Amino acid sequence: MAIRHDEAGKRFVMDLGDGSEALLVYRPMGDALEFYHTFVPESHRGQGLAEKVVAEAFRYARDHRLKVIPSCPYVSGTFLRRHKEFQNLVARR
Repeated sequence: MAIRHDEAGKRFVMDLGDGSEALLVYRPMGDALEFYHTFVPESHRGQGLAEKVVAEAFRYARDHRLKVIPSCPYVSGTFLRRHKEFQNLVARR
């Protein structure tokens, strides 16, 4: 399933084929993106979809030389524990 960057909506979205979406919502903060909300419909949980969407958002940040403020608990906890390769993108407070 493809992930698209909905720049106008400030989110990364994976269409799940049944009219539902997995997503990560962000807000621009200068030279950083604050990743503040992820969502996967209950019927699609446990398939690693949030991980795929968040990884795509981190790749976007890296490619655009942006830092990430991980205020979403999933991003700051679960995702970053599993993906040390993105730690260098985290904005230091």
